[in-house]
Amino acid sequence: MNGRAFSVVLDCPDPHALGEFYSRLLGKPITADEPDWVSVGDRATGKISFQLAPDHVPPRWPDPAFPQQSHLDVWIDDIDVTELEALALGAIWLASDDEEGFRVYNDPAGHPFCLCWK
Repeated sequence: MNGRAFSVVLDCPDPHALGEFYSRLLGKPITADEPDWVSVGDRATGKISFQLAPDHVPPRWPDPAFPQQSHLDVWIDDIDVTELEALALGAIWLASDDEEGFRVYNDPAGHPFCLCWK
């Protein structure tokens, strides 16, 4: 086997808005910008893409009727600074476990992600 993972793709109702959110959150450039597809980052440093899904139903973590299906862990250095930046970009705080070193948010399209620092 010589395959390797290099990309994550998330369905969403607005790929451009979600691409801008993650570009700013991760400090990576938008590298593809099509009407129904936006990518942030590249193969060498990691890439996340956003695909148009007009009927996307976001998860409602922790509601089991609308399970998260997947989530992203974003490793950071300073939770206090990064949390304020993420919230200003449109993230929505969901839960915290500061003792374990993570906080959970929704991105603007409703996908859960964690800011992790330990």
